[in-house]
Amino acid sequence: MTSSDLWDAETAEHYDESSAYMFEPDVLDPAVAFLAELAGDGPALELAIGTGRVAIPLADHGIAVSGIELSQPMVDKLREKRTDIATVVGDMATTTVPGEFALVYVVWNSIGNLRTQEEQVACFRNAARHLVPGGRFVIELWIPGIRRFPPGQAAVPFHVGDSHVGLDTYDMTTQQGTSHHYRRHPDGTVTYGASNFRYIWPAECDLMAQLAGLELERRVADWDGSPFTSDSESHVSVWRKPDRAR
Repeated sequence: MTSSDLWDAETAEHYDESSAYMFEPDVLDPAVAFLAELAGDGPALELAIGTGRVAIPLADHGIAVSGIELSQPMVDKLREKRTDIATVVGDMATTTVPGEFALVYVVWNSIGNLRTQEEQVACFRNAARHLVPGGRFVIELWIPGIRRFPPGQAAVPFHVGDSHVGLDTYDMTTQQGTSHHYRRHPDGTVTYGASNFRYIWPAECDLMAQLAGLELERRVADWDGSPFTSDSESHVSVWRKPDRAR
């Protein structure tokens, strides 16, 4: 077991409903198109596959998708939707699946669920282990909102919607953080939930990739390919496993 929080059966049961904004076409479609182009005709492996938010539409593009997921209840929900996406229950830092892949990816900040630097480095190495020469590892990750902290502020909002408000709190001495979720339900009640993470800067990601033998190929601000700048609040980074000949 890694240091990741473990999504239980109750969380898995309501995950898609409570995270509906992540399934919106303007959020999901660009991600699927980006990943499908990188996968080409090759198979893809999703780390922290969850209930299949990205994997299912990617499979609908004709790509053979496999997955690794720590939470058995999340895998159970995925299998209620699809049985053709082979998924192994285990942590994304050390768990392996058969075969080699043209694409390995982890989306929606999920690598931060690994709450130690050692485990995050291991995740990069695990991704590289599963790639064919020339294959790509892709991460979608937010930029910690530390610049938005005025003196005395304790939290930074990351999503404000009609039914969900999310705030992040940070410990800048340890790179540990907590996401706080407030959800309003149709009956008017409000519930609170929290998940913990370790944030990673883009430069730290590049060093982890280098330790895993991967080379940075591309970094953009979002799935739409917009340029990554010093003002970007997220990044999609692509690292490539060198060809054996090199």
